[in-house]
Amino acid sequence: MLEILAGAGARATFFVVGEQVQRRPELARRIVDEGHTLALHGHRHRLQLRMSARELTQDLELGLAAIEDAAGITARHHRAPYGIYSAAGLRLARERSLAPLLWSAWGRDWRAHTTPERIAARVLRDLAPDGVILLHDADFYSAGGSHERTAPALELILAELSSREIATVPVI
Repeated sequence: MLEILAGAGARATFFVVGEQVQRRPELARRIVDEGHTLALHGHRHRLQLRMSARELTQDLELGLAAIEDAAGITARHHRAPYGIYSAAGLRLARERSLAPLLWSAWGRDWRAHTTPERIAARVLRDLAPDGVILLHDADFYSAGGSHERTAPALELILAELSSREIATVPVI
């Protein structure tokens, strides 16, 4: 994904999972070094509605620490796994000065039987010039191999955005 973004001169925001950042800290650092933004998706990819306030607090703290340890930055945005906040999760994110951010267009790229063309078509159908696209760069929490369809979909999306003269920018 990073090579595709670089080839298009595009910047993005990566909502990362802390446990994955701990496994690949050099990748988190590379994302920042290449001009992208790191944001928190949680330490583990767990549905907030099934977590206690204590578990949510620990999840945020561990996730933020993983990003800071790996990339030397403090995340400023948060997206709950599955895009579903509990009342406690939303309150805790805001208390830690994390701005919640969801999406306005998605490719449903985590599905097992989708194609790059379908992913791109879904994104582009719903995308507004100031929209937020949801795509996944790995398959740790989705259908195996799904990211292998997302990469060519990203190329299609970026080409269309270029033809529409829509710039890609990370959330700041």
